Amino acid sequence: MILIDPPVWPAHGTVFSHLVSDASLGELHTFAVAAGIPARAFDGDHYDVAARWHEVLIARGAAPVSGGDLVRRLRASGLRRTAHARRAERDDLRRRWAGLSDGSTPGAAWGGIGEDLLARWSQRGRLHHGLTHLREVLDAVDLLTARGQAPNQVRRRALLGAWFHDAVHRSGRAFEHQGGRAVVPGQDERDSAALARAALAGTRPAREGEAVAALVTMTADHRPSPGDQAAAILSDADLSVLGSSPTRYADYAAAIRGEYADVPEADFRAGRAAILRDLLAGDLFHTPAGRARWEDAARRNIADEITRLTSD
Repeated sequence: MILIDPPVWPAHGTVFSHLVSDASLGELHTFAVAAGIPARAFDGDHYDVAARWHEVLIARGAAPVSGGDLVRRLRASGLRRTAHARRAERDDLRRRWAGLSDGSTPGAAWGGIGEDLLARWSQRGRLHHGLTHLREVLDAVDLLTARGQAPNQVRRRALLGAWFHDAVHRSGRAFEHQGGRAVVPGQDERDSAALARAALAGTRPAREGEAVAALVTMTADHRPSPGDQAAAILSDADLSVLGSSPTRYADYAAAIRGEYADVPEADFRAGRAAILRDLLAGDLFHTPAGRARWEDAARRNIADEITRLTSD
């Protein structure tokens, strides 16, 4: 159920309500898109909505509750993101970034790169391409490189690619059409690659920044070159959400819709369905472990989403 508390939280010269779901983030994002609430209003487990929205959202089906009831029901749902949990997540990511240092960049400078990346991944409006996605991709790289499945340098390169691959992200981009296929422009990937190239210019081995930039560019189409193990690992890790549980996949799909909230519904459905069909037509995963772990579930999830997108 969608819940909203009274507009009593002051900020920016007005007062705000919190809009949440006690069922799933997918339900919350779907409601927000239909109501016209911008993605930048989302903050981890709720949307901040100005007082002028309060009655409008109730009329659209949000249930008015007290602030205490909202927090209790959000906590009971398991969707509550406390300040402590958010700090713990960021601290864990800082440790993981620090662990990638090869010593060729001074510690303070390396830490500064990591803080810049965390700030980018924490930007408002990143409903899918945020810290949760970063953490899931890093976890998937660890899984695909565990027990000596990849040399240390390949693992390091794939992890660096994960950190940089969506470092530049602009929600609300339009779909383009090339050769009859609906595609997302690759400017974010090119800009993220440029960021990686500049940030890693002084690391060892020589030209590591160029190698990581090439991995980031590859994530625009997820077509790694044959024999490029780091690219195959990063591609599989980035797409691992496709093979998640139906509930996690539904949250992901709703978050993607929210990031494209400015695209008209009919255009989004057609463009998204075309992209998904194109994915199904090729190899989704490129490592043996990735195929074994995610392929079957991913194909079911994608097929189900195409059905939803193309049905009336």
